[in-house]
Formats: sequence, C-alpha cells, structure tokens
Amino acid sequence: MSSVERQLDDLQAEIEDEVRADITISDVTYEGPELVVYTRDPKEFASDGDLVRRLASNLRKRITVRPDPDVLSHPREAEEQVRDIIPDEAGVTDLDFHADTGEVVIEAEKPGMVIGRHGSTLREITQAVGWTPEVVRTPPIESSTVSNVRNFLKQERDERRDILERIGRQIHREEMADDEWVRITTLGCCREVGRASFILSTPETRILVDCGDKPGADGEVPYLQVPEALGAGANTIDAVVLTHAHLDHSALIPLLFKYGYDGPIYCTEPTRDLMGLLTLDYLDVAAKEGRAPPYDSEMVREAIKHTVPIEYGDVTDIAPDVKLTMHNAGHILGSAVCHFHIGDGLYNVAFSGDIHYDDTRLFNGAVNEFPRVETLVMESTYGGRNDYQTDQEDSERHLKRVINETYEDDGKVLIPAFAVGRSQEMMLVIEEAMRSGDIPEMPVHLDGMIWEATAIHTTYPEYLRDDLRDRIFHEDENPFLAEQFNHIDGGEEERQEVADGGPCIVLSTSGMVTGGPIMSWLRHFAPQPDNRMVFVGYQAQGTLGRRIQNGWDEIPVSDPNSNSRSKKLSLEMGVETVDGFSGHADRQGLENFVRTMNPRPEKVLCVHGDESSVQDFSSALYHEFNMRTFAPKNLETFRFE
Repeated sequence: MSSVERQLDDLQAEIEDEVRADITISDVTYEGPELVVYTRDPKEFASDGDLVRRLASNLRKRITVRPDPDVLSHPREAEEQVRDIIPDEAGVTDLDFHADTGEVVIEAEKPGMVIGRHGSTLREITQAVGWTPEVVRTPPIESSTVSNVRNFLKQERDERRDILERIGRQIHREEMADDEWVRITTLGCCREVGRASFILSTPETRILVDCGDKPGADGEVPYLQVPEALGAGANTIDAVVLTHAHLDHSALIPLLFKYGYDGPIYCTEPTRDLMGLLTLDYLDVAAKEGRAPPYDSEMVREAIKHTVPIEYGDVTDIAPDVKLTMHNAGHILGSAVCHFHIGDGLYNVAFSGDIHYDDTRLFNGAVNEFPRVETLVMESTYGGRNDYQTDQEDSERHLKRVINETYEDDGKVLIPAFAVGRSQEMMLVIEEAMRSGDIPEMPVHLDGMIWEATAIHTTYPEYLRDDLRDRIFHEDENPFLAEQFNHIDGGEEERQEVADGGPCIVLSTSGMVTGGPIMSWLRHFAPQPDNRMVFVGYQAQGTLGRRIQNGWDEIPVSDPNSNSRSKKLSLEMGVETVDGFSGHADRQGLENFVRTMNPRPEKVLCVHGDESSVQDFSSALYHEFNMRTFAPKNLETFRFE
C-alpha cells in the first residue's frame, strides 16, 4: 500500500470518528488539493451545517462532500425540488446534473441567492435531493469564452477527474528529501519587461511561476531549456503557477504541454478564462502575420483542462512541502500576488506578479499583508527614479480635455488599449464622463477582443471593486451595458463607415500597436490632423507604440490593396500620452507597497523593468528600508536558507 493510500485510510477513519453513527462514509480520495468525501447519506451530512467546517479545520484540508451515485434521486424529480427551493429572483438559467460525481451545476444570474446566508440554501438543496450543488454565474453579457470553457470542461469531466486525482496524489505524496533549502532561478523578465518566468525549487519540489513572451521581440522566450526548468524533462516540474493572464506572463504556458508537461496550472478562475482568450488570439495573430506559432490550439485546451482554480485567500497545498495563497494584485481581472509557504515554517516567498497598489475604478488595490514573507520578488516596470504618474483625477481631466478638443475639431479619438484591464478602465471613465456631461455623447467603438474581455469581467464581478460589483448586479446600472458602446463586428467595412462618419471614440487592440485591428484604424485615422491618438498604457521598448510616442511621424503598415508587404504611412494625427491609467503601480506605489507590507521582507528581487528602472528601484529600497535588494540578470539563482 502506498503512503497516499495509507494517508487516505487514516483520514477516512478520522472522518468516521467525527460524524454521527448514522452517516456512512463510502470513500475518501484526493482531487487536486481537495479531499473529496463520498457518503451514502448526503442529506444527513448536510443537516449539520458546521460539520464540513469542523472536518476541514481538524484535518487542515479543503473538503468537498459528494453523494454516492447510487443514492441519488432522478434528475427530473431533483430539478423540480431544486427550483422550488431557490428564490425566483436568483434568475436560474440552467441546471446540469452529473451523476458520476453527484453534483448539480446551477447557473444563475444572482449566485448569492442560490448559496444563501452562510451556505444555508445549498445545504437545504442537498437535504432535499441529495445532490451536491455547485453554483456558477450567468454572464450579464454573453461571453463565448466563458461558454466555451464551461462546455469544454463539462465534456472533459471524466478525464479531468483522472487528472485531478493524479495531481492530488502528487501533492500529498510522502516527502523524500532530508535537506532544507529554497532557491529561485530567473528565466526571464530580469532587466527587461516581458517573458516573465521563474523556477521556485526545494529539494522536494520544482514550481514554474509564469511563462510569458516579450512584447515586440519575436523569438525572445524564457530560458526554459536550462536544467533547472525543462532541461531535465518537463515532468520534473511539479506545478505551474500563473499570476495573471497578460501574454508577457502567460503566452507560453500551453507550450509546456507540447514539451510533455502534464501537471497542474494554478491560477484564479478569471485568469484561466482570459488565458484561453489571449493565447488563442496569440496563435491567430501569429498565423495572420505569417509567423510559425509555437504551439497549436490543442495545447491551449490542454492548459485549460489542467487548470486548478484558486480563490483569493484560500491556502492551498500544491506540493508536499509548499502551500500557495493568492491575493488580489489590483492589476487586471484575476491577477494575483502569489504567496508560497515552504516547509513546516521554513521559508516564505511572495511573487508580486504585476501590481497596482492604489484602488482604481476597476479594482481594489493590491494586498500586501501576509503571515510571513522573507523574500519578495517584485515587479519594477515603473521603478525608475522619475516614473511618477499623475493621479487618477488629473489623468481623467487630461483625457476628457483631449476628447473635448478633438470633438470640437470634428475629429476622432483613437485609443490603443489592452483588451484586458485598460479597456474596461477607459469604458468606465468615458461612460461616467458622458453621463455627467463632462464630454458630449458620441459613439464609443470597441474593436478586437475588448467586448469579449468585458463580458468576462461581468462574469466575475466578485473580483472587481466593491461599488462596481454592486452596479453590475443591477442590470439597469451596469456601466458596461451603456448604449454608447458599440462592438465592431463587421470588420473592415464597418471600420470604413466609422472613418467616414462623425466624431467618435475608438478603443482598439493591440495596446502597444504591435498588430491587430489598431493597424487598420491607423490607416483610416492617421492622415487627418484633426484626429488624436491617445496612449493610456505602457509602451515597451521596441514596439511601434513606443516609437510613435517618441515622435515617429512615418510608420510602416501593411497595404491591404497592394501585394507589397508594407508601405510608409504619414502620421498627421495628433499624439497624446495620458499617464495615470496604467495597470502598474508607479514608483511611489511600488515603494508604498513595500513600505506598508506587514511584515516587511528581508530581501527583495527587483524584476520586470528596464535595466535602469530595476537598478534605481533596487537602490531606493536598499537606502530607504535598509533591506537586502537585488536587480538580478536572467539565469541567476538565489539560494535562501
């Protein structure tokens, strides 16, 4: 008998001692980080509202209780009872029964009303029908991504259970190593922006944190081939942790499965969906530009299938000697500061991912309170000594002034924006400005993936700022449904109509002007001096966006009416940069994140910034807080403990 089997037998015995004599425990197994308890008496189990909480506390495990399939009522009868229990105002849109696990997936417009106070309605459902309810939100804006991910995971349910059981056994295997140490190896994003990737290793475990590409630098990928990473084989990696879905952190996650990786990816649920959206688009853009994509769409599906979603604040076992907790990073939807508790109190490491310290219109500011942190791996995108952004109110005034001036000139405003994060921030600013009369009402056209990304945001309002979440819950107050917003879905023909029409605002991907529909808008808008191009996000070195920002007045664009690859386009339109809307904290925000950290780390690795930025920021932290700081290069290894 393996150590995991003995462990499960011991856990079953403990559970049987804790529950009443009339409750039968038929099986106990692991699915990923969760302990799944099967019972022939789900109704009796549910009658004790504190039982699962007591078991989770005593066993120090995340617990899911499921009924044995052979004690379930028929789905048709169960559906009637479930619908009778749930209030009509919850807006149930679908019930999906899975006899193999005894779960009923309830999709509703207001999941909170299905859950009830402290889970009371869920317990009532189980007491009535025996099935274990799982609740998901009906997207207020229809999202093909959310729908496709949910349908795909439903189709792959059996294989996914097998994957999770295997992952669970890996997590809870017996520790074999006697040594105690922690190492971090840098595989990318050191003294540069992009291709974020790190290996966090112990004698027992090897974890890959992020695996992204480098914007504007085709072919520059993380150093995955080194022995610390995939050089010793993809399955020497125990787990992948993804801080957020932006491509400079996620683009090459599916590539791992091409190389033979078959383990878990830990991230938040919205990060999983956004990763699917952005990586599939990444392949599409590569194909349109004639580049060989590094993997195919099947690998994206494998990545989604292997994803284990984690909610903010949940302490999760991901290896025998590592616990992971994700906290809001304030950067984009689902972005996380990832805290690793290693060993039995041996060491604690936090990876900031990308952060925004202060509240924005979209998100609450980044969390920086942890039980312990000895080492912080800290983004430094705006870490330079002069990288101070204007505050939000000044930024919004600047943007509204540019829009008003352009409107008075009968011109059009073009805003290159990342589909995820900045676009939704811009939508909120523009919607409120029009509603309050600060700018005139005019069409706001959304091109590229912006509408789809917005739909995903409305699917997960619990990840948004508190007051925005409340507005989304009320359909007539949902700012993303304002009538000014128009989703461009007619391609080039619709873009031509917009170009021929009156004043308007266009939000379009890509945010760094590296391809996509923004190139078409440039062809339409650039020759007219009354139009304005407004940068509201970071433009990385080497991107066309940075070159335009720096004053280029002729830019290369492909000519759809010619066989030639490109032509020079004269940039007559005005160009403005409005600071303050970045999803990254500025120098002050980064310093405040460290200043107010509780507890403050002993060491900080400054990464994900241009060389001068990381060195400036590293030096500043050293002098201000008297802590050990580093501005590592790629392929450096740091040993702790």
